[in-house]
Amino acid sequence: MRIIIGGAGEVGTHLAKLLSQENQDIILMDTSEERLNFPISAEIMTVQGNPTSIQDLKTAGIKEADMFIGVTPEESTNMTACMLAHNLGAGRTIARVENDEYLLLQNMELFVHLGVDSMICPETLAAKEIISALKQPWTRQWWEIADGKLILMGVKVRENAPLVNKFLTELSTENRIYHIVAIKRKHQTIIPRGSDQILAGDIVYFTTTNDHLDTLKKVTGKESINIKKVTIMGGSRIAQKVCERLPSNIDVKVLEINKEKSFRLSEKVGKNVMVINGDGRNTDLLIQENITNSDAFIALTGNSETNILACVAAKNFGVPKTIAEVENLDYIQMAEKLDIGSVINKKLIASSHIYRFLLQADVSTVKCLDFANAEVAELVARQGSKITQKPVKDMRLPQDMTLGGVIRDGIAEIVHGETHIRPGDHVLVFYLNTAMRKIEDYFK
Repeated sequence: MRIIIGGAGEVGTHLAKLLSQENQDIILMDTSEERLNFPISAEIMTVQGNPTSIQDLKTAGIKEADMFIGVTPEESTNMTACMLAHNLGAGRTIARVENDEYLLLQNMELFVHLGVDSMICPETLAAKEIISALKQPWTRQWWEIADGKLILMGVKVRENAPLVNKFLTELSTENRIYHIVAIKRKHQTIIPRGSDQILAGDIVYFTTTNDHLDTLKKVTGKESINIKKVTIMGGSRIAQKVCERLPSNIDVKVLEINKEKSFRLSEKVGKNVMVINGDGRNTDLLIQENITNSDAFIALTGNSETNILACVAAKNFGVPKTIAEVENLDYIQMAEKLDIGSVINKKLIASSHIYRFLLQADVSTVKCLDFANAEVAELVARQGSKITQKPVKDMRLPQDMTLGGVIRDGIAEIVHGETHIRPGDHVLVFYLNTAMRKIEDYFK
Protein backbone atom coordinates (compact mmCIF):
# COMPACT_ATOMS: atom_id res chain seq x y z
CA MET A 1 0.00 0.00 0.00
CA ARG A 2 1.32 3.46 -0.94
CA ILE A 3 0.66 6.02 1.80
CA ILE A 4 1.50 9.73 1.73
CA ILE A 5 1.64 11.49 5.09
CA GLY A 6 1.39 15.28 5.04
CA GLY A 7 3.12 16.75 8.08
CA ALA A 8 6.39 15.60 9.70
CA GLY A 9 5.48 16.68 13.21
CA GLU A 10 5.31 14.27 16.15
CA VAL A 11 2.19 12.46 14.95
CA GLY A 12 3.37 12.26 11.32
CA THR A 13 6.86 10.97 12.05
CA HIS A 14 5.63 8.44 14.61
CA LEU A 15 2.99 7.21 12.20
CA ALA A 16 5.52 6.93 9.37
CA LYS A 17 7.88 4.85 11.52
CA LEU A 18 5.01 2.67 12.72
CA LEU A 19 3.64 1.99 9.25
CA SER A 20 7.07 1.38 7.75
CA GLN A 21 7.40 -1.65 10.05
CA GLU A 22 4.44 -3.15 8.18
CA ASN A 23 6.29 -2.97 4.83
CA GLN A 24 4.05 -0.16 3.61
CA ASP A 25 5.34 2.22 0.94
CA ILE A 26 5.53 5.43 3.01
CA ILE A 27 6.13 8.98 1.74
CA LEU A 28 6.49 11.65 4.42
CA MET A 29 5.90 15.19 3.18
CA ASP A 30 6.63 18.51 4.92
CA THR A 31 7.58 22.08 4.03
CA SER A 32 10.48 22.02 6.51
CA GLU A 33 13.73 20.27 5.56
CA GLU A 34 14.72 20.31 9.23
CA ARG A 35 11.63 18.34 10.32
CA LEU A 36 12.37 15.73 7.65
CA ASN A 37 15.91 15.32 8.93
CA PHE A 38 15.53 12.40 11.35
CA PRO A 39 16.79 8.77 11.35
CA ILE A 40 14.57 6.95 8.86
CA SER A 41 14.25 3.42 7.57
CA ALA A 42 14.62 2.42 3.94
CA GLU A 43 10.80 2.09 3.69
CA ILE A 44 10.24 5.84 4.31
CA MET A 45 10.82 8.35 1.54
CA THR A 46 10.81 12.04 2.47
CA VAL A 47 9.62 14.81 0.17
CA GLN A 48 10.07 18.50 0.96
CA GLY A 49 6.90 20.16 -0.23
CA ASN A 50 3.62 21.75 0.74
CA PRO A 51 0.69 19.29 1.06
CA THR A 52 -1.65 22.04 -0.15
CA SER A 53 0.36 22.53 -3.35
CA ILE A 54 -1.06 20.67 -6.35
CA GLN A 55 2.36 20.45 -7.97
CA ASP A 56 4.04 19.17 -4.79
CA LEU A 57 1.34 16.52 -4.34
CA LYS A 58 1.82 15.39 -7.94
CA THR A 59 5.60 15.23 -7.38
CA ALA A 60 5.00 13.02 -4.33
CA GLY A 61 2.95 10.64 -6.50
CA ILE A 62 -0.52 11.39 -5.17
CA LYS A 63 -2.20 9.79 -8.19
CA GLU A 64 -0.84 6.36 -7.25
CA ALA A 65 -1.45 6.78 -3.49
CA ASP A 66 -3.86 4.38 -1.77
CA MET A 67 -4.13 6.77 1.16
CA PHE A 68 -3.31 10.37 2.07
CA ILE A 69 -3.09 11.35 5.74
CA GLY A 70 -2.99 15.06 6.69
CA VAL A 71 -1.51 15.48 10.18
CA THR A 72 0.09 18.93 10.18
CA PRO A 73 -0.62 21.11 13.26
CA GLU A 74 -2.97 23.24 11.14
CA GLU A 75 -6.51 21.93 10.75
CA SER A 76 -7.23 24.00 7.65
CA THR A 77 -4.05 22.74 5.97
CA ASN A 78 -5.04 19.12 6.60
CA MET A 79 -8.58 19.61 5.28
CA THR A 80 -7.41 21.42 2.15
CA ALA A 81 -4.67 18.86 1.52
CA CYS A 82 -7.17 15.99 1.79
CA MET A 83 -9.59 17.65 -0.64
CA LEU A 84 -6.81 18.17 -3.15
CA ALA A 85 -5.42 14.66 -2.67
CA HIS A 86 -8.87 13.15 -3.25
CA ASN A 87 -9.40 15.08 -6.46
CA LEU A 88 -5.89 14.22 -7.67
CA GLY A 89 -6.51 10.49 -7.34
CA ALA A 90 -5.73 9.38 -3.76
CA GLY A 91 -7.78 6.31 -2.79
CA ARG A 92 -8.69 7.43 0.76
CA THR A 93 -8.03 10.57 2.82
CA ILE A 94 -7.76 11.17 6.58
CA ALA A 95 -7.42 14.59 8.23
CA ARG A 96 -6.33 15.55 11.73
CA VAL A 97 -8.71 18.22 13.07
CA GLU A 98 -9.31 20.23 16.24
CA ASN A 99 -12.97 21.16 15.83
CA ASP A 100 -15.31 18.60 17.44
CA GLU A 101 -18.16 19.91 15.30
CA TYR A 102 -16.58 18.35 12.21
CA LEU A 103 -16.84 14.90 13.81
CA LEU A 104 -20.60 15.01 14.28
CA LEU A 105 -22.38 12.30 12.31
CA GLN A 106 -24.65 14.78 10.52
CA ASN A 107 -21.62 16.65 9.16
CA MET A 108 -19.62 13.66 7.95
CA GLU A 109 -21.51 13.31 4.66
CA LEU A 110 -20.62 16.90 3.74
CA PHE A 111 -16.91 16.31 4.26
CA VAL A 112 -16.93 12.98 2.42
CA HIS A 113 -18.54 14.80 -0.52
CA LEU A 114 -15.72 17.37 -0.37
CA GLY A 115 -13.06 14.63 -0.38
CA VAL A 116 -12.27 14.11 3.32
CA ASP A 117 -13.18 10.48 4.03
CA SER A 118 -12.28 10.37 7.73
CA MET A 119 -11.20 12.76 10.48
CA ILE A 120 -9.47 12.31 13.82
CA CYS A 121 -9.07 14.74 16.70
CA PRO A 122 -6.25 13.48 18.98
CA GLU A 123 -7.30 15.83 21.80
CA THR A 124 -10.88 14.51 21.79
CA LEU A 125 -9.65 10.91 21.67
CA ALA A 126 -7.27 11.59 24.56
CA ALA A 127 -10.08 13.13 26.63
CA LYS A 128 -12.23 10.04 26.04
CA GLU A 129 -9.34 7.84 27.21
CA ILE A 130 -9.05 9.87 30.41
CA ILE A 131 -12.78 9.60 31.11
CA SER A 132 -12.54 5.83 30.62
CA ALA A 133 -9.59 5.66 33.02
CA LEU A 134 -11.62 7.50 35.68
CA LYS A 135 -14.59 5.13 35.33
CA GLN A 136 -12.56 2.21 36.71
CA PRO A 137 -9.62 3.84 38.52
CA TRP A 138 -8.27 0.55 39.91
CA THR A 139 -7.17 -0.39 36.38
CA ARG A 140 -4.27 0.93 34.28
CA GLN A 141 -6.25 0.78 31.04
CA TRP A 142 -9.91 0.20 30.31
CA TRP A 143 -11.64 -0.39 26.99
CA GLU A 144 -15.31 -1.23 26.39
CA ILE A 145 -16.53 -3.19 23.37
CA ALA A 146 -20.13 -3.26 22.08
CA ASP A 147 -21.48 -0.71 24.58
CA GLY A 148 -19.63 -2.33 27.46
CA LYS A 149 -20.75 -5.92 26.88
CA LEU A 150 -17.10 -6.99 26.64
CA ILE A 151 -14.24 -5.30 28.51
CA LEU A 152 -10.47 -5.28 28.11
CA MET A 153 -8.48 -4.00 31.09
CA GLY A 154 -4.86 -3.75 32.16
CA VAL A 155 -4.15 -4.14 35.89
CA LYS A 156 -0.84 -3.94 37.76
CA VAL A 157 -0.64 -6.94 40.07
CA ARG A 158 0.72 -6.31 43.57
CA GLU A 159 2.48 -8.81 45.84
CA ASN A 160 -0.67 -9.39 47.92
CA ALA A 161 -2.81 -10.37 44.91
CA PRO A 162 -4.13 -13.97 44.87
CA LEU A 163 -2.92 -14.25 41.24
CA VAL A 164 0.76 -13.78 42.12
CA ASN A 165 3.04 -16.74 41.32
CA LYS A 166 0.16 -18.68 39.76
CA PHE A 167 0.58 -20.44 36.40
CA LEU A 168 -2.12 -19.87 33.83
CA THR A 169 -2.96 -23.58 33.90
CA GLU A 170 -3.97 -23.07 37.56
CA LEU A 171 -6.23 -20.19 36.61
CA SER A 172 -8.40 -21.93 34.04
CA THR A 173 -11.64 -20.80 35.68
CA GLU A 174 -14.56 -23.23 35.69
CA ASN A 175 -17.05 -20.57 34.66
CA ARG A 176 -14.66 -18.92 32.19
CA ILE A 177 -15.28 -15.51 33.71
CA TYR A 178 -12.08 -13.92 32.36
CA HIS A 179 -9.28 -14.53 29.90
CA ILE A 180 -5.67 -13.33 30.29
CA VAL A 181 -4.61 -12.06 26.87
CA ALA A 182 -1.21 -10.55 27.70
CA ILE A 183 1.35 -9.96 30.43
CA LYS A 184 3.66 -6.92 30.39
CA ARG A 185 6.83 -7.66 32.38
CA LYS A 186 9.44 -4.90 32.46
CA HIS A 187 10.29 -4.30 28.78
CA GLN A 188 8.68 -7.49 27.47
CA THR A 189 5.10 -8.15 26.41
CA ILE A 190 4.10 -11.82 26.61
CA ILE A 191 1.16 -13.40 24.82
CA PRO A 192 0.79 -16.08 27.49
CA ARG A 193 0.28 -19.82 27.27
CA GLY A 194 -0.60 -22.25 30.08
CA SER A 195 3.02 -22.59 31.20
CA ASP A 196 3.45 -18.84 31.84
CA GLN A 197 3.40 -17.51 35.40
CA ILE A 198 2.12 -14.21 36.83
CA LEU A 199 4.66 -12.33 38.95
CA ALA A 200 4.32 -9.35 41.29
CA GLY A 201 4.69 -6.11 39.35
CA ASP A 202 3.30 -7.54 36.09
CA ILE A 203 0.71 -5.54 34.19
CA VAL A 204 -1.85 -8.20 33.25
CA TYR A 205 -4.40 -7.65 30.48
CA PHE A 206 -7.77 -9.35 30.96
CA THR A 207 -10.93 -9.67 28.92
CA THR A 208 -14.12 -10.08 30.92
CA THR A 209 -17.74 -8.94 31.19
CA ASN A 210 -19.39 -6.44 33.55
CA ASP A 211 -20.84 -9.25 35.66
CA HIS A 212 -17.39 -10.36 36.82
CA LEU A 213 -15.63 -7.09 37.63
CA ASP A 214 -15.86 -7.64 41.39
CA THR A 215 -14.23 -11.06 41.03
CA LEU A 216 -11.36 -9.61 39.00
CA LYS A 217 -10.92 -6.85 41.54
CA LYS A 218 -10.46 -9.48 44.26
CA VAL A 219 -8.05 -11.74 42.38
CA THR A 220 -5.86 -8.76 41.44
CA GLY A 221 -5.86 -7.40 45.01
CA LYS A 222 -7.55 -4.10 44.13
CA GLU A 223 -10.11 -1.92 45.92
CA SER A 224 -12.79 0.38 44.55
CA ILE A 225 -12.14 4.12 44.32
CA ASN A 226 -15.09 6.49 44.16
CA ILE A 227 -14.06 9.48 42.04
CA LYS A 228 -15.76 12.64 43.33
CA LYS A 229 -12.96 15.24 43.32
CA VAL A 230 -10.52 15.68 40.43
CA THR A 231 -7.50 18.00 40.14
CA ILE A 232 -6.14 18.78 36.66
CA MET A 233 -2.75 20.43 36.11
CA GLY A 234 -2.61 22.34 32.81
CA GLY A 235 -5.44 24.11 31.02
CA SER A 236 -4.83 22.51 27.62
CA ARG A 237 -7.42 21.63 24.96
CA ILE A 238 -7.45 18.11 26.36
CA ALA A 239 -8.19 19.51 29.83
CA GLN A 240 -11.09 21.52 28.45
CA LYS A 241 -12.53 18.47 26.69
CA VAL A 242 -12.17 16.39 29.88
CA CYS A 243 -14.03 19.07 31.87
CA GLU A 244 -16.81 19.08 29.29
CA ARG A 245 -17.20 15.30 29.50
CA LEU A 246 -16.97 14.75 33.24
CA PRO A 247 -20.34 14.37 35.04
CA SER A 248 -21.58 17.55 36.72
CA ASN A 249 -21.58 15.85 40.15
CA ILE A 250 -17.76 15.63 40.11
CA ASP A 251 -15.90 18.65 41.53
CA VAL A 252 -12.99 19.68 39.30
CA LYS A 253 -10.08 22.04 39.92
CA VAL A 254 -7.85 23.10 37.03
CA LEU A 255 -4.45 24.63 37.80
CA GLU A 256 -3.14 26.76 34.89
CA ILE A 257 0.01 28.86 35.18
CA ASN A 258 -0.85 31.22 32.30
CA LYS A 259 -3.28 33.91 33.50
CA GLU A 260 -4.84 34.66 30.10
CA LYS A 261 -5.27 30.97 29.36
CA SER A 262 -6.90 30.36 32.75
CA PHE A 263 -9.41 33.18 32.12
CA ARG A 264 -10.32 31.77 28.69
CA LEU A 265 -10.78 28.29 30.12
CA SER A 266 -12.98 29.49 32.98
CA GLU A 267 -15.40 30.97 30.43
CA LYS A 268 -15.80 27.65 28.62
CA VAL A 269 -16.25 25.13 31.46
CA GLY A 270 -19.23 24.30 33.68
CA LYS A 271 -20.12 25.44 37.19
CA ASN A 272 -18.59 22.32 38.73
CA VAL A 273 -15.13 23.37 37.44
CA MET A 274 -12.94 25.85 39.33
CA VAL A 275 -10.04 27.29 37.30
CA ILE A 276 -7.12 28.52 39.42
CA ASN A 277 -4.30 30.64 38.02
CA GLY A 278 -1.25 29.02 39.60
CA ASP A 279 1.69 26.67 39.10
CA GLY A 280 0.70 23.05 39.71
CA ARG A 281 4.36 22.22 40.38
CA ASN A 282 4.22 24.38 43.52
CA THR A 283 3.85 22.07 46.51
CA ASP A 284 2.48 24.85 48.73
CA LEU A 285 -0.26 25.58 46.16
CA LEU A 286 -1.18 21.89 46.00
CA ILE A 287 -1.47 21.73 49.79
CA GLN A 288 -3.46 24.98 49.82
CA GLU A 289 -5.88 23.53 47.26
CA ASN A 290 -6.33 20.32 49.32
CA ILE A 291 -4.59 17.95 46.94
CA THR A 292 -4.82 15.29 49.65
CA ASN A 293 -8.62 15.30 49.27
CA SER A 294 -8.50 14.64 45.53
CA ASP A 295 -9.55 11.23 44.28
CA ALA A 296 -7.71 11.72 40.97
CA PHE A 297 -4.89 13.93 39.68
CA ILE A 298 -4.47 14.46 35.92
CA ALA A 299 -1.31 16.14 34.57
CA LEU A 300 -1.89 17.66 31.12
CA THR A 301 0.85 20.24 30.62
CA GLY A 302 2.91 20.26 27.42
CA ASN A 303 5.92 18.80 29.25
CA SER A 304 6.13 15.02 29.74
CA GLU A 305 8.71 15.19 32.55
CA THR A 306 6.61 17.73 34.46
CA ASN A 307 3.52 15.56 34.12
CA ILE A 308 5.30 12.43 35.35
CA LEU A 309 6.90 14.16 38.34
CA ALA A 310 3.64 15.90 39.23
CA CYS A 311 1.85 12.54 39.32
CA VAL A 312 4.61 11.10 41.52
CA ALA A 313 4.12 14.05 43.89
CA ALA A 314 0.34 13.52 43.86
CA LYS A 315 0.86 9.85 44.73
CA ASN A 316 3.04 10.92 47.67
CA PHE A 317 0.19 13.18 48.83
CA GLY A 318 -2.05 10.11 48.86
CA VAL A 319 -4.06 10.68 45.67
CA PRO A 320 -5.25 7.16 44.68
CA LYS A 321 -5.52 7.69 40.88
CA THR A 322 -3.06 9.60 38.72
CA ILE A 323 -3.02 10.10 34.94
CA ALA A 324 -0.15 11.68 33.01
CA GLU A 325 0.00 12.91 29.43
CA VAL A 326 3.36 11.60 28.22
CA GLU A 327 4.06 12.64 24.63
CA ASN A 328 7.73 11.64 24.70
CA LEU A 329 7.63 7.92 23.86
CA ASP A 330 10.97 7.33 25.58
CA TYR A 331 9.43 8.37 28.89
CA ILE A 332 6.56 5.88 28.88
CA GLN A 333 8.78 3.16 30.37
CA MET A 334 9.97 5.67 33.00
CA ALA A 335 6.37 6.40 33.92
CA GLU A 336 5.77 2.68 34.38
CA LYS A 337 8.79 2.30 36.68
CA LEU A 338 7.65 5.27 38.77
CA ASP A 339 4.24 3.63 39.13
CA ILE A 340 2.24 6.31 37.30
CA GLY A 341 -1.33 5.04 37.15
CA SER A 342 -2.38 5.68 33.54
CA VAL A 343 -0.50 7.22 30.63
CA ILE A 344 -2.05 9.18 27.75
CA ASN A 345 -0.15 9.70 24.49
CA LYS A 346 -1.83 11.53 21.60
CA LYS A 347 0.54 10.10 18.99
CA LEU A 348 -0.28 6.52 19.93
CA ILE A 349 -4.00 7.23 20.17
CA ALA A 350 -4.08 8.91 16.75
CA SER A 351 -2.01 6.10 15.24
CA SER A 352 -4.42 3.50 16.62
CA HIS A 353 -7.37 5.12 14.91
CA ILE A 354 -5.55 5.47 11.60
CA TYR A 355 -4.27 1.88 11.85
CA ARG A 356 -7.71 0.38 11.41
CA PHE A 357 -8.03 1.88 7.95
CA LEU A 358 -4.98 -0.10 6.86
CA LEU A 359 -6.29 -3.50 7.87
CA GLN A 360 -8.15 -5.10 4.99
CA ALA A 361 -10.30 -7.11 7.41
CA ASP A 362 -13.53 -5.61 8.77
CA VAL A 363 -12.31 -3.55 11.73
CA SER A 364 -14.61 -1.61 14.05
CA THR A 365 -11.95 -0.11 16.33
CA VAL A 366 -8.25 -0.39 17.14
CA LYS A 367 -6.62 0.69 20.40
CA CYS A 368 -2.92 1.10 21.10
CA LEU A 369 -1.88 -0.05 24.58
CA ASP A 370 0.76 2.45 25.72
CA PHE A 371 2.55 0.24 28.23
CA ALA A 372 2.38 -3.00 26.25
CA ASN A 373 3.74 -2.05 22.80
CA ALA A 374 0.71 -3.86 21.44
CA GLU A 375 -2.65 -3.27 19.80
CA VAL A 376 -6.12 -4.60 20.42
CA ALA A 377 -8.68 -4.65 17.63
CA GLU A 378 -12.36 -5.45 17.30
CA LEU A 379 -12.75 -7.35 14.02
CA VAL A 380 -15.72 -8.89 12.25
CA ALA A 381 -15.30 -12.47 11.03
CA ARG A 382 -16.19 -12.72 7.34
CA GLN A 383 -17.96 -15.61 5.65
CA GLY A 384 -15.33 -18.11 4.52
CA SER A 385 -12.45 -16.51 6.46
CA LYS A 386 -9.80 -18.78 8.01
CA ILE A 387 -10.80 -17.78 11.57
CA THR A 388 -14.22 -19.43 11.09
CA GLN A 389 -12.90 -22.81 9.88
CA LYS A 390 -11.92 -24.52 13.17
CA PRO A 391 -12.26 -24.22 16.96
CA VAL A 392 -9.69 -21.89 18.54
CA LYS A 393 -7.68 -24.79 20.03
CA ASP A 394 -7.08 -26.16 16.51
CA MET A 395 -6.36 -22.79 14.92
CA ARG A 396 -2.63 -22.74 15.76
CA LEU A 397 -2.61 -18.99 16.19
CA PRO A 398 0.80 -17.26 15.97
CA GLN A 399 2.66 -16.58 19.22
CA ASP A 400 2.21 -12.81 18.78
CA MET A 401 -1.61 -12.76 18.74
CA THR A 402 -4.51 -14.14 20.76
CA LEU A 403 -8.31 -13.91 20.85
CA GLY A 404 -9.84 -12.36 23.94
CA GLY A 405 -13.60 -12.42 23.47
CA VAL A 406 -16.53 -12.65 21.06
CA ILE A 407 -19.74 -10.65 20.64
CA ARG A 408 -22.32 -12.94 19.01
CA ASP A 409 -25.91 -11.77 18.46
CA GLY A 410 -25.30 -9.00 21.01
CA ILE A 411 -24.08 -11.41 23.72
CA ALA A 412 -20.47 -11.38 25.01
CA GLU A 413 -18.51 -14.60 25.45
CA ILE A 414 -14.99 -15.14 26.76
CA VAL A 415 -12.88 -17.09 24.26
CA HIS A 416 -11.61 -20.54 25.23
CA GLY A 417 -10.20 -23.54 23.35
CA GLU A 418 -13.59 -24.92 22.32
CA THR A 419 -14.85 -21.56 20.96
CA HIS A 420 -15.70 -21.74 17.26
CA ILE A 421 -15.82 -18.31 15.61
CA ARG A 422 -18.80 -17.85 13.27
CA PRO A 423 -19.28 -15.43 10.35
CA GLY A 424 -20.56 -12.10 11.66
CA ASP A 425 -18.98 -12.50 15.13
CA HIS A 426 -17.22 -9.43 16.53
CA VAL A 427 -13.89 -10.74 17.82
CA LEU A 428 -11.52 -9.00 20.24
CA VAL A 429 -7.95 -9.66 19.03
CA PHE A 430 -4.88 -8.78 21.08
CA TYR A 431 -1.67 -8.66 19.04
CA LEU A 432 1.89 -7.42 19.10
CA ASN A 433 3.08 -4.96 16.47
CA THR A 434 4.58 -7.82 14.43
CA ALA A 435 1.21 -9.47 13.78
CA MET A 436 -0.74 -6.95 11.69
CA ARG A 437 -0.44 -8.82 8.39
CA LYS A 438 -1.15 -12.17 10.07
CA ILE A 439 -4.48 -10.85 11.35
CA GLU A 440 -5.55 -10.11 7.79
CA ASP A 441 -4.77 -13.72 6.81
CA TYR A 442 -7.22 -15.00 9.43
CA PHE A 443 -10.02 -12.47 9.03
CA LYS A 444 -10.18 -11.31 5.41
